[in-house]
Amino acid sequence: MKLVYKSTRSKDETVSASQAILKGLASDGGLFVPNMIPQLDVSLEDLTKMSYQEIAYEVMKLFLTDFTEEELKYCINKAYDTKFDTPEIAPIREADGAYYLELFHGSTIAFKDMALSILPYLLTTSAKKNNVENEIVILTATSGDTGKAALAGFADVEGTKIIVFYPKHGVSPIQEKQMVTQKGNNTYVVGINGNFDDAQSGVKAMFNDKQLADEMNKAGYQFSSANSINIGRLVPQIVYYVYSYSRLVKENKIVAGEKINVVVPTGNFGNILAAYYAKNMGIPMNKLICASNDNKVLFDFFKTGTYDRNREFILTSSPSMDILISSNLERLVYRIAGQDSEINAELMKSLTKDGVYNITDEMKAKLADFVGGYSDEAETAKTIKKLYEDTGYVIDTHTAVAAGVYNDYKQDSKDDTKTIIASTASPFKFTRSVMEAIDPAYASKTDFELVDELSKIGNVKVPQAIEDIRNAKVLHDTVCDVDEMQNTVKNWLGM
Repeated sequence: MKLVYKSTRSKDETVSASQAILKGLASDGGLFVPNMIPQLDVSLEDLTKMSYQEIAYEVMKLFLTDFTEEELKYCINKAYDTKFDTPEIAPIREADGAYYLELFHGSTIAFKDMALSILPYLLTTSAKKNNVENEIVILTATSGDTGKAALAGFADVEGTKIIVFYPKHGVSPIQEKQMVTQKGNNTYVVGINGNFDDAQSGVKAMFNDKQLADEMNKAGYQFSSANSINIGRLVPQIVYYVYSYSRLVKENKIVAGEKINVVVPTGNFGNILAAYYAKNMGIPMNKLICASNDNKVLFDFFKTGTYDRNREFILTSSPSMDILISSNLERLVYRIAGQDSEINAELMKSLTKDGVYNITDEMKAKLADFVGGYSDEAETAKTIKKLYEDTGYVIDTHTAVAAGVYNDYKQDSKDDTKTIIASTASPFKFTRSVMEAIDPAYASKTDFELVDELSKIGNVKVPQAIEDIRNAKVLHDTVCDVDEMQNTVKNWLGM
């Protein structure tokens, strides 16, 4: 059976992998999903002998079936090179009885680099394969990390432009400075007066606007996405779960075939969905533990079967998880609905109209792989402090949400399965929150004084991404209201 991509909201539309990457979002507003999850065709033992790049090829060739071996290896080798500050790409650090999968060794020190380093190459290769002559406009909303990683990936890539919208008052000072100092003639960064969900809804509305698409086409442009709604973002994320399992086997931490748990700090649901895909490809996993912060819409969903975004939006110290509409959950809901696009479309319509939907008991029973948990602000700070004091290891706020949830899960369940915690950002990206959690006395210091102090106490070098923005000039200072987003895009494109 040939692997093709279908929309989660329609039976009719099927596209190749390269077409799905180019389009980003299906024309009916649905997300592209593979018509099946392929099985790994190499053994767990063979994976232990492979590099990150080799494992990436073994995983991605199964999903991106219209790419040639040469095309795919070109994309992989261009992406996973010296822009990562460690040859392992995603090293594992053991601390306090868990394995922290460090996904922040790329050029913008967050896990988004793992996929956004390769997406520009997948996208430009897809454009060539499909004889696209329009300039591709990457349109993205960010809760903090995707924006910078996408900007860095697409800066000055021929045939592309990139526009990033972020919540002006909803990201960390370091995250904002990383974005607004971004160089590149094809980059544009806009703060919005609103939260991430507002930014994401505005971007989705532009993707679904047929009149805008016609205007863009006449002007020689077409939209694509760098958000995790793009299958070209999701597939590369599967790789690091396969890789991390193989490393635990290689280092004799587990035996091949032994099940592990995975804990993921979760916002838009793409990262944990990638773990779910890895499990369904044949990686032995037991529980997928979905960790939320105070915006615990996913925790409530796994507990009750009701998804309800009608609640207060809380700004936290883990801003990349400050999300009430977790877009990628739609891919999971479609799967537990028996890949019934009509059922899924009705649920998503209810979410748009009323802000809530309910799944059936039969669908809920198919969520047995998942465990939901949440960690509030006080517990997150406590987790950072305790782990540092006990081990000397410093983690960021998002990773601390996951670690806090894991500690609660382990205590409640008595489950001693070996566990990987996805460490999604460098502590240097959220220095103030991290350092004040360790000692409130740090509150009087400036952001960059805290950077140097963190380097000292954690015994780690300041990442180049931070050094680059110390004295960097602000190049993007546009701010707009949510209802001005479309005009802002058109003005920048000269339409």
